[in-house]
Amino acid sequence: MKNNLNIRLYLLPLFFAMVALLPACKKNNEGSSNPPVITGVRSYVASPNDTVLTSAIPNGQWVVITGQNLKSATRIEFDGVPANFSPVLLAENSAVVQIPQITFSTIDTSKLYTVKVTTTGGSTSFAFKLGPPAPAIWAISDVFANPGDSVYLFGANLVLVQHLVYGGTPITKFKTSLSGDSLGFLMPALTPTKLVTVTTKAGIALDTINAKPIIAAISDCNPDLGDSVYVYGSYLKTIQSISFGGATITNFTEGPRGIYVKFLAPGKYSYASGPVTIVTSYGTVSTVYKVNTQNGVTAGLLGDFEWGDNFGFGWGSNENLVANVADFNGSMGTNTTQYMELKIPVLAGGASVFFPLGNSNTGNHWVPVANITDPPSSWALQFEMSVAHPWNGGTLYIETTFAGDSYVARYEPWKIPGSNVTKAFITKGWETVTIPLSAFKSKVNELGDGVSITQISDLLGPTGASSYNMYLENFDSSSTATDFYAAIDNIRCVKIK
Repeated sequence: MKNNLNIRLYLLPLFFAMVALLPACKKNNEGSSNPPVITGVRSYVASPNDTVLTSAIPNGQWVVITGQNLKSATRIEFDGVPANFSPVLLAENSAVVQIPQITFSTIDTSKLYTVKVTTTGGSTSFAFKLGPPAPAIWAISDVFANPGDSVYLFGANLVLVQHLVYGGTPITKFKTSLSGDSLGFLMPALTPTKLVTVTTKAGIALDTINAKPIIAAISDCNPDLGDSVYVYGSYLKTIQSISFGGATITNFTEGPRGIYVKFLAPGKYSYASGPVTIVTSYGTVSTVYKVNTQNGVTAGLLGDFEWGDNFGFGWGSNENLVANVADFNGSMGTNTTQYMELKIPVLAGGASVFFPLGNSNTGNHWVPVANITDPPSSWALQFEMSVAHPWNGGTLYIETTFAGDSYVARYEPWKIPGSNVTKAFITKGWETVTIPLSAFKSKVNELGDGVSITQISDLLGPTGASSYNMYLENFDSSSTATDFYAAIDNIRCVKIK
């Protein structure tokens, strides 16, 4: 009995202590059921840099939400997007949280610029300007699109768009990409100005509709009278004048979207050699190199296969000197002068055929000595070529005597770039081939599949003069799919930049 009494007396103080704690526990529980209050957002950095924030651009930064009754938070949202957070970083008067990644093109705009905290006691929102950076426009997909065609502005932060004005015409319907890097719309019927304005919640982007013409290539730099000539490039629209060498072209046709302009060539002896110049309503472009070089131009000429100092033919057994062969003429180019004919049957796997094209031609350099330090991409090997039979397989490669097999340029027009697919190649007459000197490459697995020359002297030596040769090489282990029946003329080195 005494022992039981002692136990009861021992437990009594503990009982009263527990009873004394009951009101305090009840008070805390009542406090956690009160709705949250947000008073501000601060930088989560050490004092004194923990400044109050009124706006931010989401990039994964950490912030502190200050207020009351925040410890029991169950959900925290920025612009309606939930953030991940740890209960360990929650307190009654603060919540440390990382701003989530936000795709502004998909958010509920009614929740834009808000921070919302939900707790067991309720929820509250707080105004906080969290948005993307100011918009930017980098490019326009097609300034010459027809009314009603799709057009895209490319740039950054093209989201939360409020207004779009293209060429002075307001656009009411548009669609932004998921990442905000493009803004699509239909080309309006009227564009009275050249200004583009995109107004978003974050700012204004301005751009000018700029369509300065670009010449990328010319189908045939040495055409004969009546040949169809194509000048390829960009923005070749609203053309005001064309000068093809020394000839003024008054009758021409602009291609779709300004990707080419075509015309019939004048007689080669009726105009002087010179650059191609195109003037449009947006600007002027000229080639660095000349056309109609067959009309007496010898600078940089390596072989024209005409009797004289620039003959350029080494007299081998796999080619013939011919003139005006009907097989090689077509609507895209005719040639009545002398040139080299190459007629090679199907090549066995690993086989090679040698064309001794280049005699020394020491009087005419590829590149003048003064230009030997120019970037290799500023100069190119050019020649006219006609392929009479479909060509698929077998690489035409060019080497110089100075570099030998150390650096080789490959011409494989039957290869589809970026794939292992091939397609037989054929021309409709004569066309110009342009191979930048930077395309001469070293060997890794095969000739010319390595790294580019770093200086022109790697290819030509210190003087810029070297003889050269061409080969047809089958790098495959199986036979080529076709024979090779082609012709080459007017081999020259020209400045292209």
